[in-house]
Amino acid sequence: MPAVPVRLTREAATAELTDALRTLRVEAQLPDAFPAEVEAEASRAIAAHELPARDLTELGFVTIDPAGATDLDQAVAIEPDGSGWRVFYAIADLGSFVEPGGAIDAEARERGMTVYAADGRIPLHPVAISEGAASLLPGEERGAYVWEFALDAAGRATSTTVGRARVRSRRQWTYDEAQDALGSEPLVGMLRDVGEARLALESERGGASLAIPEILVERDDAGYRLRRRVLLPVESWNAQLSLLAGMEAARLMLDGGIGILRTMPPAEPDAIARFRAQTVALGTPWPEGERYGDYLRRLANDDPRHLAIRHAAASLFRGATYRAFDGEPPEETVQAAIGAPYAHVTAPLRRLVDRFGLVVCAALCAGEEVPAWVREALPELPGLMGRAASASGRVDRRTLDAVEAAVLAPHVGEEFDAIAVTDATIQLAEPAVEAGCDGPLRPGSSVRVRLESAEIASGTVRFVEV
Repeated sequence: MPAVPVRLTREAATAELTDALRTLRVEAQLPDAFPAEVEAEASRAIAAHELPARDLTELGFVTIDPAGATDLDQAVAIEPDGSGWRVFYAIADLGSFVEPGGAIDAEARERGMTVYAADGRIPLHPVAISEGAASLLPGEERGAYVWEFALDAAGRATSTTVGRARVRSRRQWTYDEAQDALGSEPLVGMLRDVGEARLALESERGGASLAIPEILVERDDAGYRLRRRVLLPVESWNAQLSLLAGMEAARLMLDGGIGILRTMPPAEPDAIARFRAQTVALGTPWPEGERYGDYLRRLANDDPRHLAIRHAAASLFRGATYRAFDGEPPEETVQAAIGAPYAHVTAPLRRLVDRFGLVVCAALCAGEEVPAWVREALPELPGLMGRAASASGRVDRRTLDAVEAAVLAPHVGEEFDAIAVTDATIQLAEPAVEAGCDGPLRPGSSVRVRLESAEIASGTVRFVEV
């Protein structure tokens, strides 16, 4: 006799998910808190902190981040400059709170990056610093590494400098607020113009922005739910500033003969062939001769088959790593998805490597020696970041699997509309779940499927085609 499908109530699924997420934290060895010596050092650093002498508080900086964010790494101000623009990009001066070789430094090297789990984030640095004293919160005078770019009418950087200065953010915008302000706020209009110009340059150099809609895990009084959030244009424009800073940082490092790059090899021919076949199956073939970045940019954000193509395109964005050098540059210097050399320097509150990259670039711009503590750390940073990224990726994947199973558990035995992404994978129309399905399926076809099981502890779900 076949097993009877097990369907949980929403309350039971939420309780089981809470246990599963707690177990995941233990298995992944995620820390619950910072050691006492780290918190004590953070308190001393905040009390003794001095702002940089250079004063740029008269510039109209704003931040643009997800709603509710408090660890604000970046702020932007833009001014017209002849036929082009002058862009000021302030990055939180996290390093001024961290004593090289001290307790905060040692703990950050162990953690590597902030981990965003469904039941709460695990920060890289003590929150008194990362969400307080170093965060570019509105109305607060803060120290920052300020990138200053002169851009021509085509968006190309004609000059770049970076150095420490004091700044003050005038406003903290959410993405929705910034998008809504497009017609009324000159800064957002200039951000659009700069962003579009930089996107055109991205196309010209063969780069690509994947722009997969986010699957958000949200919690309310009734439990967890999943929401697919399509990225707004302002997010793409804002991201181009971060890419600009990273590309210019890589150029400074390569010219100066020291630094740490974020590289990625070109996609293998077999991976490209597989992806082309998937685009045919999903109904929007990728034409020969069209750059894949241009192809991805013309896909719609609200078409399920186009969403499936964007997810499939992730197979072309693999093999990213960090390469440190002090003297001869590495053989591989290009980040293939960007189409240029690139370095991480815009998220020091949330990513370990950025703190070191910013110090390198500021020293090179000032014509000064890169500090010895940075030179000593460079060789170990790729390993530390690789370990942290791997651990964070596992947590992200297992968390999403568990939440998907919990969201679906009250619906075992029910039928859903879906799109076949591969011959054994489907994407539900609602909720925002991609899962395996007993096949064979015809990729690109609309299918009706039934949920046979949803196991929260293992994060596995099973569908069959009706």
